[in-house]
Amino acid sequence: MSSTPRAGLRLMHVHAHPDDESSKGAATTAKYVAEGVDVHVATCTGGERGSVLNPKMDRPEVWENITEIRRSEMEAARDILGIKQDWLGFIDSGWPEGDPKPPLPEGCFALIPVEEAALPLVRLIRDFRPHVVTTYDENGGYPHPDHIMCHKISVFAFEKAGDPGFHPELGEPWQPLKLYYQHGFNRPRTVAIHDAMLAAGLESPWGERLEKWQPDPVHDARVTTRVECGEWFEVRDKALLAHATQIDPDGHWFAVPLDLQRKVWPTEDFELVISHVDSPTPEDDLFAGIPLPVDASEVERMEP
Repeated sequence: MSSTPRAGLRLMHVHAHPDDESSKGAATTAKYVAEGVDVHVATCTGGERGSVLNPKMDRPEVWENITEIRRSEMEAARDILGIKQDWLGFIDSGWPEGDPKPPLPEGCFALIPVEEAALPLVRLIRDFRPHVVTTYDENGGYPHPDHIMCHKISVFAFEKAGDPGFHPELGEPWQPLKLYYQHGFNRPRTVAIHDAMLAAGLESPWGERLEKWQPDPVHDARVTTRVECGEWFEVRDKALLAHATQIDPDGHWFAVPLDLQRKVWPTEDFELVISHVDSPTPEDDLFAGIPLPVDASEVERMEP
């Protein structure tokens, strides 16, 4: 499917819950898988305290078996995307609601010390040896405590995985070359799609949200890398629909026609945060600056 063979390159996405891998950057994932990249998802928690967001699945037996169901959904999405996937084994912190918000439940992911929580990810990075790692920004993309914790352990593990003095029992050190934050739901993209829907005489699902979403030019300018992946939007949507407890097939996620999305905003967007290779921004490829073939012996030579 691609004129750019990428065999030998490895990409790791670190996500907080099952379904995040399908709602954030999944078309980019599918594109790289089709090009021969080995893609691995690390899922921090099992989503045990998540809600059932699809009214068609809001049944007592679903709530009673939510842990097993969400694992099965993840397996289905994994197979659709063509990725490898590992659970880091932490317990969902839940979304605290109330004023004031209640304390987080004891033993949940967000309450574990960062270094301790990062150890399984350091082990996984050293085992899989990704050249590129993606995660969320310091606000978690949105301020769910698990998303913020996911950010913290990803940044920590990115640095420590290559340190031979840090927990050598976790495997041979491996330094990933690039770290990205995902910015898929940025305001400029949402405005562009909203305006295009209205211009086409269609009802936009984003009007009410945009009224509350204040412009933030500084944050919007953080996007450095736009990966063209419109060809894989259908794969993204299939993977998302596999998470049936989380996604209403008749909801706003699927209200925008794919052809309109491809025309108006055919990319998924990222921020390059750390690079150990020469890769001037803006970019259109998460692997920009990383030559083939790549192996551990080349890392030191490629550092600027």
